[in-house]
Amino acid sequence: MQLPPLVEPAADLSIDEVRRYSRHLIIPDVGMDGQKRLKNAKVLAVGAGGLGSPVLMYLAAAGVGTLGIVEFDTVDESNLQRQIIHGQSDVGRSKAESARDSIKEINPNVDVRLHETRLDSENVLDIFREYDLIVDGTDNFATRYLVNDAAVLLNKPYVWGSIYRFDGQVSVFWNEHGPNYRDLYPVPPPPGMVPSCAEGGVLGVLCATVGAIQATEAVKLITGIGETLLGRLMVYDALEMTFREIKVRRDPEGEPITGLIDYDAFCGVVSEEAQLAAAGSTITVDELKDMMDAGKDFELIDVREPNEFEIVSIPGARLIPKDEILSGRALSQLPNDRPIVLHCKTGVRSAEALAAVKAAGFKDAVHVQGGVTAWATRIDKALPTY
Repeated sequence: MQLPPLVEPAADLSIDEVRRYSRHLIIPDVGMDGQKRLKNAKVLAVGAGGLGSPVLMYLAAAGVGTLGIVEFDTVDESNLQRQIIHGQSDVGRSKAESARDSIKEINPNVDVRLHETRLDSENVLDIFREYDLIVDGTDNFATRYLVNDAAVLLNKPYVWGSIYRFDGQVSVFWNEHGPNYRDLYPVPPPPGMVPSCAEGGVLGVLCATVGAIQATEAVKLITGIGETLLGRLMVYDALEMTFREIKVRRDPEGEPITGLIDYDAFCGVVSEEAQLAAAGSTITVDELKDMMDAGKDFELIDVREPNEFEIVSIPGARLIPKDEILSGRALSQLPNDRPIVLHCKTGVRSAEALAAVKAAGFKDAVHVQGGVTAWATRIDKALPTY
């Protein structure tokens, strides 16, 4: 859908800006007017990770005058495979500060504003009010619904992107002119049903493709050129190298968004069944180590995926993927004559598996808080993390 330009043009461009943006200026659809609109635009990127990296770098290069960054995390070595705005020397630094420095190297004319905080219902409206356009590159459902609802309440357009392994999705949501995220996904998936990138992985270069599309949509919205992805979902398959389009329409039975809610509770970060199962049946990695050192007889079950097990494992663990337990197919493999200890990467999947195991009659089963990540950081620091 073609929309009017999102912002008014700036008063002028300097001689240096004309030289810098000359390849834009000679495109008739962009020209001086479009470049002045980019200069006057204020865009907020939610996240400076896999998608935020190309979005921020290309919007900075394109001449967007003000770029905001919402990011509270620090750069980890595992980020460098895809989060190209950061480098080796940034490991351990604030992602927001690292991204700001890279942006300034690309284009010193950009005003970079940092919001080094976790976005939540208390601060989202105040942060969003400062900007014309939001670009959402987050990887969890709670924040996606939060971004959507805040954008609806403030009548802000936003560009949404999602990545997982080899697949990407992009769309534009603007409740005044078309559908919003809840029209596409009225309710979140059950907890643990859709793994995060940290659990399932992502092809690094996929971020570049999806992020570039998001940046393109942002430029089109700001300048009013072309047909945006409002009302359309673009689905990209990197393995097949295919793009397909799905129409997105308003849900006539959708509930109006009148305020913000508890998004962690709405998305059920851990299901109620898992929370109940884990209550009183959770041990730490230190307790697990004590059990091993004492020679206690128990069965340690790793509920991650086989490729994760190949990366790192706790000594003595046996692999039974979570889905095999939830489906019931693997319950016959569990011992009845000794305690069962479940673990995963961080404790979320093992809590879900624990609920199924307890429901099947293994009342003494427990799971390990923090999973193999906690084991590698507290017990055996020679092991890798991922």
